[in-house]
Amino acid sequence: MKKLSELIGNIRIVELIGDPEVMITGLTLNSKEVAPGMLFAAIRGTHTDGHSYIAQAIEKGAAAILCEQLPSFETGKTLIVRVENAGQSIGLLASAYYDYPSESLKVVGVTGTNGKTTIATLLYKLFENLGYPSGLISTIRVCVHLDSTDATHTTPDAITFQRHLADMVKAGCHHVFVEVSSHAMDQHRVEGVRFAGGIFTNLTRDHLDYHIDFQSYLKAKKSFFDQLGTHAFALTNSEDRNGMVMFQNCTARKYSYTTRGSADFEGRMIEQHIDGILVSFDSKEVWIRFIGRYNVSNLLAVYSAARLLGQDQTDILTQLSRLEPVEGRLETVLLGNERIGIVDYAHTPDALENVLTTLVDLKKEDTRIITVFGAGGDRDRGKRPMMAEVVCRLSDQVIITSDNPRTEDPEKILDDVRKGIPAGTEARVLSITNRHEAIKTAVALARKGDIVLLAGKGHETYQEINGVKHHFDDREELERLSTNDTKPLTSNL
Repeated sequence: MKKLSELIGNIRIVELIGDPEVMITGLTLNSKEVAPGMLFAAIRGTHTDGHSYIAQAIEKGAAAILCEQLPSFETGKTLIVRVENAGQSIGLLASAYYDYPSESLKVVGVTGTNGKTTIATLLYKLFENLGYPSGLISTIRVCVHLDSTDATHTTPDAITFQRHLADMVKAGCHHVFVEVSSHAMDQHRVEGVRFAGGIFTNLTRDHLDYHIDFQSYLKAKKSFFDQLGTHAFALTNSEDRNGMVMFQNCTARKYSYTTRGSADFEGRMIEQHIDGILVSFDSKEVWIRFIGRYNVSNLLAVYSAARLLGQDQTDILTQLSRLEPVEGRLETVLLGNERIGIVDYAHTPDALENVLTTLVDLKKEDTRIITVFGAGGDRDRGKRPMMAEVVCRLSDQVIITSDNPRTEDPEKILDDVRKGIPAGTEARVLSITNRHEAIKTAVALARKGDIVLLAGKGHETYQEINGVKHHFDDREELERLSTNDTKPLTSNL
């Protein structure tokens, strides 16, 4: 509980109506969660406008309202704080409410299209293994030292984000590694967070349903580096054509990494096998339990960030050799008869190309790759045919199916996907809308030694249809379909 006057010092207030000495018992963006004494922040979202719920919040006892537009009705004793940007202001206010937790932590943000979850998660595991209690805020889960809960968003709202950081301070965490999505930057979800460093992975087509065009998407990513202070480091992938763009207007200490050419941190893949790769990081060789050139880049980013955070090179490499892939990223299930099922989160053209190129490089001469994939509903439609082109080019058999249709008609999504099927490959493509039947068909088609790739959902344990989440786990589906003479064994390549 704090006085509102103690929380609004860093906020640009347009108008203040009421007593600023009012006591605030909590913060929320959801009018349904309002309890007496709380502050309700009216945020304009993509689907709803929080201003429409101000009356409900006041009826439930809100002590204060943060808004951009004054209510058209009498608000009684409820204090009104009018600001230009409520989304930006609530982040600063939440930071103050939770005693500026990021000031006591080394928070490192990871942004880019692909690789965010892998890099953030591996950094968390690496620093835990090095003896530092750490925190993680990722697409998959939120970890407060050794306590873990499932995540609901890649980057949570500003209030939840600051609360997580406060919990991490209480748990004695030293470092925190977080995914910073383009949505998060556009909606100011990390406002009020003092970052010790930022990592850029790559930028390919994604989320254009939200950002409208690629330049807006790029601008959102770049804004993360624009706000880093001189005390922080900025680490970018110089292989990506937009890597150095992130450094424009960035005042942080600048570093680069690459698996090709020269950079501050350099990595090379020396050998690749089905169970791992031999790599060289800054001329030091190490065997890691990952596959794929893109994972060399991901692990190099982890290595580079750890070095910039002051860790010993030998200690870092020793721990990297012990780490395993993140769930839902090239996760395998043995199907019997030497067949392998693979579950991966790849849901963009670039990510699919990375995964399939890796499998093509590793497969035996007579091995076929059977890929099951779809595209999410209510998302960028333009990438759907591009995904089909990649999958058809690099797979021997393709089954197009439903992913998370959300509120879209699954059949219309499949129609969009099919537009990208290259001429001459139609005979190798099946369309089976029901994902369970699609996976069942793929396993039935697989011959001895074949690889069945289920792309798009990865770690997700649900399928969202008409706004309702139904339990569905690609890994469970594969395990049920494995032959009786071979016990299902989940592992990682």
